[in-house]
Amino acid sequence: MASRRGFLQTALAAFALPSLTWADAGNPSYLSAAKRADGSYALFGLDPAGQIRFSIPLPTRGHAAAAHPTQPIAVAFARRPGTYAIVLDCVTGAEITQIQAPTGHHFYGHGAYSADGNTLFTTENHIETGEGVIGVWENYRRVGSFPSNGIGPHEILRLPESETLIVANGGIHTHPDTGRAKLNIDTMLPNLSYLSPLGEVLEMVTLPHPKNSIRHIAVRTDGLVGMAMQWQGDVAEVPPLLALHRMGEQPVDIKAAPAQHRWLKGYAGSIAFAQNSVGITSPRGGVAQIFDVETTALQAEFRRPDICGLASFGAAFTATDGLGHVVRLDGTTETLLSHTTTLSWDNHLVSIN
Repeated sequence: MASRRGFLQTALAAFALPSLTWADAGNPSYLSAAKRADGSYALFGLDPAGQIRFSIPLPTRGHAAAAHPTQPIAVAFARRPGTYAIVLDCVTGAEITQIQAPTGHHFYGHGAYSADGNTLFTTENHIETGEGVIGVWENYRRVGSFPSNGIGPHEILRLPESETLIVANGGIHTHPDTGRAKLNIDTMLPNLSYLSPLGEVLEMVTLPHPKNSIRHIAVRTDGLVGMAMQWQGDVAEVPPLLALHRMGEQPVDIKAAPAQHRWLKGYAGSIAFAQNSVGITSPRGGVAQIFDVETTALQAEFRRPDICGLASFGAAFTATDGLGHVVRLDGTTETLLSHTTTLSWDNHLVSIN
């Protein structure tokens, strides 16, 4: 729980910022964490052309960020099993406050705001039991929590034009005492859950392969959800690593032909929609694959070492890699937007809507 002084500072910052918008932060389109050449870490704002608009230091390696829906505020999450997240003023670079996971919990590196931006929801692990938890924070003060409806909740998003939360319960039990070791592969049961902001389970989706961990998700403006999976089974039998779902309907698996599917090496790192296309990346395979949403056909494939971050740019995509490149993927054309040898982009490229 934040101190009284910390809360007052947060409240004052919240009152000071409503007149500001993302335009005051340089109109960034994306957020991404990165490692600098000197070994330090920072959160960056990038414009549509891949140029850096701002950078804010982070104490350790970041994972993903949550962008406030209207104000130029970002919450930068530590890589799991991190126990902190930093609330940042993206205009001044100042730290507004820092939230700490409750004793006995750790974060999974993702969070989502309510539509009005007053509530932040965080994915967490209850360390003793291994059960997934959604933390609830109002004005960055912990006010409660509820079950995620599974184990290993990783990414969380809000359904557009709704307060419904979408949670990717990856199904993998981990414990900080054993690092990132996976403790329950033989019994894991991942699911995609739709939850009310009070924790009511509205719908739950499971896939045919229980060892296919649902890790990252994307949602289109019309409510179509994409799931990116990471396979924990036999490498010779990798099932589809991409699936689509709409509430009230059955999920649809998408998979390229065997030769292309093998390039993913059983691991999809990020996912994004761009109008009628959906893309996934595999840093392990060094590949991005773009599919047609309606026909599920593979539209394009791009080979790039350590590619992972992916976000939309109209009907095209913007992608980042661990070698400092920012590229545009448009149809079957790849265009270099920017490159710096002093940065290694981390896993995710978060769109600022």
